[in-house]
Amino acid sequence: MAQEMGNGWLEGVHLDDRQRCLATYMRALDAHQSFEMQYRLQRADGQYCWIRDAGTAQFDKDGEFRGYLGSCVEVQGPDHPAMVSPLTPRELQVVALVADGYSTKKIAAFLGISYKTADSHRSRIMEKLGFHETASLVRYAIRQGIVRA
Repeated sequence: MAQEMGNGWLEGVHLDDRQRCLATYMRALDAHQSFEMQYRLQRADGQYCWIRDAGTAQFDKDGEFRGYLGSCVEVQGPDHPAMVSPLTPRELQVVALVADGYSTKKIAAFLGISYKTADSHRSRIMEKLGFHETASLVRYAIRQGIVRA
């Protein structure tokens, strides 16, 4: 995990994508804004896969920028039909946290949002995906590569 700190995360990014990724990240960081990008990332087996990387800017109670809460999801590359996710980057974060076993209360605290907002995200996600129970949402998160089993 230590090698991912700072700009260490760039080492696994495909050479052809590095400059674009760094520029996207630095623009967002300088402006303290959220970002979203797609690029090829090297897996542990040496192969590259396409991922969608989303970072949501996080601020403390005084409005000071604290960094990013991010998520990466494997997606189809440009050679394949584009996968369209019905979920926003924030909803993907909530799905990942639900699938990891976090309660709505803990999700709210982790994301720095109210319980009501976290519960609203969770309800909207379930409605968008047509699910009625958390187990279905967890299965979806595993199948979509949002979390690992």
